[in-house]
Amino acid sequence: MGRVKTRSKGGAARARGRGSSGRAWKQLPLRPKTWGGAREGAGRKKSDRAGVPHRPRARVKKKTVLHVTVRLVPEVRSLRRFKLTPAVRAAFLRTKKNQFRLCQFSIQRDHLHLACEADSNEGLSRGMQGLEISVAKRVNAKLGRKGKVFADRFHAVVVTSPRQMRNALCYIMNNARRHGERLDPSYGGIDPFSSAWHFDGWSHDRWRQGLSPPKEQPCVVPATSWLLREGWQKHGRIGVTEVPAKARALYPTREEWLGMAE
Repeated sequence: MGRVKTRSKGGAARARGRGSSGRAWKQLPLRPKTWGGAREGAGRKKSDRAGVPHRPRARVKKKTVLHVTVRLVPEVRSLRRFKLTPAVRAAFLRTKKNQFRLCQFSIQRDHLHLACEADSNEGLSRGMQGLEISVAKRVNAKLGRKGKVFADRFHAVVVTSPRQMRNALCYIMNNARRHGERLDPSYGGIDPFSSAWHFDGWSHDRWRQGLSPPKEQPCVVPATSWLLREGWQKHGRIGVTEVPAKARALYPTREEWLGMAE
């Protein structure tokens, strides 16, 4: 006799669209996989301050002059503290690269202004990367903390004319006045948190009377470009008490400047 195929109880139930318990199956709605989308709370959290746009940087050729601004994270609080000055200056001293030169600087509470020269885009990137790493290590060690020190990408503007160069230098060297910082009269009116002592473009040197030169080695280097060395002076030297104008000429678009400290 041939074998007769039989169907088990569970198999018979499944054939009738029921589970082994006898209950009818219910089709569940299909929900497509989502990655954020338009639902509440989805997506990247918005910051209260916009960062630097990720755009291709301008082409940097030999002896290109740049005005660089870089912001700090709020956790650092303020770099304008004398206990941090030696650490920052030591970091600047170590950023002397073949294709990157730090010529002037200004330390503000939550950002840095730098007048730099670079010979290539790679030289600019490597020079700024080394500077930021060196500053972060020393500042964190001094403060006994860990983590980021700089908030986002540095913002670099290529300087192309003597007038723009003078505006940039005035903005960098006297930035503390623009922010209303109190400057100790014993320093003759210049900002001690800057490279003012090594800047030879002041309208007079009377402020140096009674002051001793810094004991530490200079952490800036002389400019090699005509524009940063002397070309800008055709529009006049910079007054010690001169308050720089707004940076609209240096940062012409709102999107580039949005969220950046002055």
